[in-house]
Amino acid sequence: MSVYTVVEENQLVAFLEDYDVGTLDSFEGISAGIENTNYFVNTIKHGHLEQFVLTIFEHHTFEELPYFLNIMAFMAEHNIPTAHPIPTHSNGYLKELCGKPAALVERLTGSTVDNPSVTQCGVMGGQLARFHIAGQHYEGVRANDRDIDWMQNTFADIQSYLEEDERQMIESELAFQAQTDWSALPKSVIHADLFCDNAMFNGDALTGIIDLYYACNAPMLYDLAVMVNDWCRVHADNPAEIEFDQQRLDEMLSAYQTQRSLTEAEQAAWPAALRLAALRFFLSRLKDKHIPREGEITQIKDPNVFKRVLQLHQ
Repeated sequence: MSVYTVVEENQLVAFLEDYDVGTLDSFEGISAGIENTNYFVNTIKHGHLEQFVLTIFEHHTFEELPYFLNIMAFMAEHNIPTAHPIPTHSNGYLKELCGKPAALVERLTGSTVDNPSVTQCGVMGGQLARFHIAGQHYEGVRANDRDIDWMQNTFADIQSYLEEDERQMIESELAFQAQTDWSALPKSVIHADLFCDNAMFNGDALTGIIDLYYACNAPMLYDLAVMVNDWCRVHADNPAEIEFDQQRLDEMLSAYQTQRSLTEAEQAAWPAALRLAALRFFLSRLKDKHIPREGEITQIKDPNVFKRVLQLHQ
């Protein structure tokens, strides 16, 4: 959600002509996040202010993107709170802007949370289970492009930049993960990146799950572990002080299992799932730190957060 692609007003006006959203009122870049370019876009239609988010995709192709956008529409239509994409006059969700794929989606109310409450963790546990149950009926299929193979390749790309303790930690973890048969665990559509900054709340009411552009068909347990690793840890300024809040963790897992019980195989694999989820974000943050991409507004997140999370799970 950094700004890598700068959009001029005349370009945006022309882009919006293919949508039934009125006329452009204002727009501004969004600096949070690190993967795509995002803008808040406001329009006036029949005298009323309409609010949207414009996403310009920096890595995905036109062929890949219908999977994600159709999931967003599918989930919204199955009462999972997500931002529904806005169709063009030809009823597609994708257009080209600045030579790249782009989509306009509804802007949700509410805001993200920095320090979630026990109640909010319970809400997210229940909603993720509902997301997974609904996702089992979604017909599109996409492999996880941040799987163990990606982790091994990313480690190979960055290991010359790393401290010795980091190299040893990652080598040890990759060896450990090779012992788990992830293919044997139940799968569905998963979000794969459901951090606190990818959910919107009004108080304790979830108004939307956002940024589904890592979504894929993969073990549901991994998705739950990704969420636990962010929502249930104490967000300390010093990564060395990070701990897990057992009350939040218990509430999230309990709420999830009121909707979908974990199988015996999932329960056995839970410690490995927590470690795999930590490793994935440790590696991606290390790569962004050592091999950064250029952008007008960029945000590099601290890899030491997930170094600490991985240490706690190990």
